[in-house]
Amino acid sequence: MSNRTKHVLIATPLGEGGMGGIDRIMDEVRKIARLKSPDHVSISFGATRGQGNILLSPLYLVSFLARMALLKIFGRVDILHVNLSSHGSTRRKIIVARWARLLGIPYVIHLHGSRFRQFWNESPPTVASAITRMFASATRIIVLGNVWKSFVAEKVPSASDRIVIIPNATPTPRLSAVEDQAGRLRILFLGRVGARKGVPQLVEALSILPKGGTWRATIAGDGDLEATRQEIKRLGLSDRVALPGWVGPDEVAELLSESDVLVLPSFDENLPMSVIEGMAAGLAIIATPVGAVEDIIIDGKTGLLVPTGDAKAIADSLQILLEQPELRKTLGENARRWHVERLEIGMYFNRLVDLWTGKITL
Repeated sequence: MSNRTKHVLIATPLGEGGMGGIDRIMDEVRKIARLKSPDHVSISFGATRGQGNILLSPLYLVSFLARMALLKIFGRVDILHVNLSSHGSTRRKIIVARWARLLGIPYVIHLHGSRFRQFWNESPPTVASAITRMFASATRIIVLGNVWKSFVAEKVPSASDRIVIIPNATPTPRLSAVEDQAGRLRILFLGRVGARKGVPQLVEALSILPKGGTWRATIAGDGDLEATRQEIKRLGLSDRVALPGWVGPDEVAELLSESDVLVLPSFDENLPMSVIEGMAAGLAIIATPVGAVEDIIIDGKTGLLVPTGDAKAIADSLQILLEQPELRKTLGENARRWHVERLEIGMYFNRLVDLWTGKITL
């Protein structure tokens, strides 16, 4: 293999410091690349949507396309890594992929969007055809789990031998676990507060739990905060359920270190970062079997799975973990071990490098 440096350009939606899951994981890739740039690989990043008003997104997109052309002219891009979600992200990336083909730049599609299946299936024919062309022309297609590999292979059979599973990953937690001196079960939700993430069912489940001081919960994230706050108040849970709104990385780290259980009762996901963060922190996980969640949460081993939309099942699982601290501890330890062996960010970075340099085995 040639020792010539391979130049990789990574397209992210918001850019460094973006709040979305794609940007968060790409920020971790960025940190590792800065600390230990791999031999013969040069990695750069560019935003295609930007963090400002959505009306400014065309300017970011045009700027990114111009940068691609300049890098091509000067021989500074060998492969384009396209992070893809649904809706506006897909429309922008269709343009990016078409431009890459015109410039003769090979590209990798990295599918993250939790609602991408619905979006593709419900798109008008012209958009659906453009999505198919984008995938069919990709050098490699990264998906986050088996369910997504099957979906893309069914939609674009000609690309089935170019699909590789690389699950999301997170760093090892910076903070050690903190015991609750009162012996309460500390329940945590991280994500966008609203119906898609199953927050109404979670709040209902919390209302079923014992009313004593044996537990407390934090529902952290942006979204439909006022309606959730009113429902918490209506159910008499205000003294036991905190709703801090959006929290940054430092606050997330603290919340994880001060919790025992992470609950994510979503109706659809790709592979949620919050579940992986909870596993890394050694929390017992309660989640729904959506997206690629079942690839990492093995019911009764690395966490507990509950049906979507079932508040009673969530409550029952929480009650079990409340009454069986040893089970809670075992699930958390198994989850932490799974993270160390399969979902640690350093291994994730190495797999991306292997894919870019053609070393990865499909």
